[in-house]
Amino acid sequence: MTGTAVPERIRQAVAALDVRAGDRLLEIGCGGGVAVGLVCPLLTTGTITAVDRSATATARAVRRNAGPVRDGRATIATAAFTEPGLTGAGLAGRRFDKIFAINVNLFWTGPARAELALAAHLLAPGGALYAFYEPPGERLDERIDKRIDERLDELAAKVTGTFEAGDLTAEVLRLSAAVVGIVGHP
Repeated sequence: MTGTAVPERIRQAVAALDVRAGDRLLEIGCGGGVAVGLVCPLLTTGTITAVDRSATATARAVRRNAGPVRDGRATIATAAFTEPGLTGAGLAGRRFDKIFAINVNLFWTGPARAELALAAHLLAPGGALYAFYEPPGERLDERIDKRIDERLDELAAKVTGTFEAGDLTAEVLRLSAAVVGIVGHP
């Protein structure tokens, strides 16, 4: 990942995950694998599995993280975050300490009942589901601070409601003036 600019929202999200050396992580919607590249140096015995529906994105993620993929710390698969999608990608039966998504609409655009049930099933005892958001189309600017606050509050409320409807207790983390995280525990 050297020479590649890392968006601040991704740095903040990975920091909030508080990755431990032996953690087993699953990223939903990994895109080009930037978060994978930040997580892998934090792991010794742990692993990260990353999925995205886009074969183009996962091909970029594999190229960006060739070393960790080769040494077994990272698995990157083209798959939807559904039980059939994960099974088809050979990921069935795994358990994760932390499942996370960065700017993935899934948890704030609808009820996501099946996806939340799947996440709860995939979480190891004591595990957590993390959803991180930065409002789209805007970046921090003093002139729009209030609007960003309102959008982050709206995102946090929607995701918290979705998590709670899926029987997860939810905690809101304000990571910065422009990034919010919601942590769900079964």
